[in-house]
Amino acid sequence: MNPLLLCLAVIFLWDGYFFVNYLLHLFTEYRTGQWLPKVSILIPAYNEGEHILRALRSALAQDYPDFEVIVVDDGSEDNTFEVASSVKSPVLKVYRMEHGGKARALNFGLSKASGEVIVTTDADSYLEPDAVGELVRRFHSDEVLGVGGQVRVAGGSFLEMAQDAEHLRIAMFRRAKELDDLSLAPGPIAAFRREALERIGGFVEDVVEDYATTKAVKEFGKVVYAPRARVWTKMPKSLAVLWRQRKRWFLGDLKNLGGGFTKDLAFLLLSDVVAFFDVIVPPLLLITGQFELFALWWFFETFTMLLPTLFKGGRLINALLFPLIIWFWAVFYLTLHLYGYLSVLLQRA
Repeated sequence: MNPLLLCLAVIFLWDGYFFVNYLLHLFTEYRTGQWLPKVSILIPAYNEGEHILRALRSALAQDYPDFEVIVVDDGSEDNTFEVASSVKSPVLKVYRMEHGGKARALNFGLSKASGEVIVTTDADSYLEPDAVGELVRRFHSDEVLGVGGQVRVAGGSFLEMAQDAEHLRIAMFRRAKELDDLSLAPGPIAAFRREALERIGGFVEDVVEDYATTKAVKEFGKVVYAPRARVWTKMPKSLAVLWRQRKRWFLGDLKNLGGGFTKDLAFLLLSDVVAFFDVIVPPLLLITGQFELFALWWFFETFTMLLPTLFKGGRLINALLFPLIIWFWAVFYLTLHLYGYLSVLLQRA
């Protein structure tokens, strides 16, 4: 039996499982409600003078009947506070505090908020006009305490396109497996019942505050996914910055494992095995002259990204180049995860 064919079959089974589940859920309507509470949109900002204006305008432009926007300047050393304060709106409040980190800024904003639902977004991100409404619609019952939306990446460089394709793939996974049990309500587009946040003592102060907060809230109820709530965000443009960001995220994740399908250790380790196959199989197929199998792999990966791209409004070039993109991410994350596991083991030694 061809060993490369066996490895390729593992890749197809893994990706195909999520793709088929995505298709099954894509045409299945999810539960929504008619609740229209007052919403407080919190925007923590640190040295975001270049981006805060667009984030603020997108928040103020929400197609929702009752909301306020609270900007918390977390001790910025640039003109973030001045830029935010230059915007005049009866629903806008701008505060400045000493630098204490994102979670503290969010908790400061929470103390000033009057909404029943607290929405978070980032100062380098911009919400689509119906984002808040789509988040709130998913509070279909009292047991739903939090909602997370879809993150997309703005920009046209290869690294930015690769990150947008990555987040589109994440959106596909969440639609397939986490529609009613979300492991992470992402910081750029999340909503929580105020009472739930108060019950856990506010946003959790952690390197990965969004994951830690989601996990804490799920001790008391459900956190669900809102596929149509979308935010566009800035992501690293250089490999060095990307490595530092994802290293911080992954080491933070390792300290907070659990709380959802994609955050379990078993899933993490299994995905690393598949990533190893993703790294070695395509080059070996070329080296050994098995061009038909390589072409099959290329077609399969392109096809599984093409439909989500069309349905989610992605860029066609991302789907066409997705085999290259997924190979890049497999190398990147396999290296990152090995580094993370080794770091944890050395700390425990």
